[in-house]
Amino acid sequence: MTTTSRRTPAKGRPGPRSRRVPPPRGSFLERNRRRLLYLGLVAIIAVGAVLVYASFTTKGYVCLSEWTPGPTPTAAPSQVPHIGYFQDDLGRTHVALGTRVRYAFCPPASGQHFNAPGVGGPIDARFYASTETTIPQNWLHNMEHGGLVLLYRCASGDSCDQAQQDALRSYFSTFPNSPICNIPKGGIGPVITRFDDMDFPYAAMVWDQILPLDTLDTAQITAFFLQNAERTNPEKQCAAPTASPGPTGTPAPTGTPATSPAGSETPTAAPSAASSPAPSAS
Repeated sequence: MTTTSRRTPAKGRPGPRSRRVPPPRGSFLERNRRRLLYLGLVAIIAVGAVLVYASFTTKGYVCLSEWTPGPTPTAAPSQVPHIGYFQDDLGRTHVALGTRVRYAFCPPASGQHFNAPGVGGPIDARFYASTETTIPQNWLHNMEHGGLVLLYRCASGDSCDQAQQDALRSYFSTFPNSPICNIPKGGIGPVITRFDDMDFPYAAMVWDQILPLDTLDTAQITAFFLQNAERTNPEKQCAAPTASPGPTGTPAPTGTPATSPAGSETPTAAPSAASSPAPSAS
């Protein structure tokens, strides 16, 4: 009986294989669970970074419009012309630190502000460089006390001209005492700080009044301050000056009777006891 011999397959040639059935595929979530976890973690980190960035870049106030000057204030011929413009009062409510305030127009010469001296407002009266951030809630309290705020806008976006910065710093060093309370610079004013949300390069402000400027006219700013400061602010820092008394008549020298006006009668003095006749002897 002849048997068929089994031959070993030549090297490199596959022999007969058993057919394996692949395991059933899981759902998409099961198959990509680890990848989805990584993607979710990355998304959470990205959103957190955006929120942190927004918290640092979002302004602490909102301007509903930019203020523009109205008609020039007029004065009687006998009066000194008024420097600057009056602005509608926006109130003076104190709000908690961190409160985001909506102002009807910017820059505001009144309105809601912080009440935290040195931290929120009033803030230190000094020159603030273009990289130092202040907001109206800070310096409005300085104005409420009678101080001047000088706002400037950077001409070239984020960076300000160095000559402008030097001129503003120099102006602070020569700023005069306040006109009524004689408070020296650095007390409540001036606050010289950057503010880009306005329609003009510079604005000098006291409470409810504003002087917009196209150039840094320090002489005009000083004249505006001396004419208007400490007159409209609600929180006075000293007693208001008393009105000068009117002219009075010159008193007569001591011991000399005053001369009666012509045509007037001098009243007769009542008889004294010394001029009465002596009683007769009984």
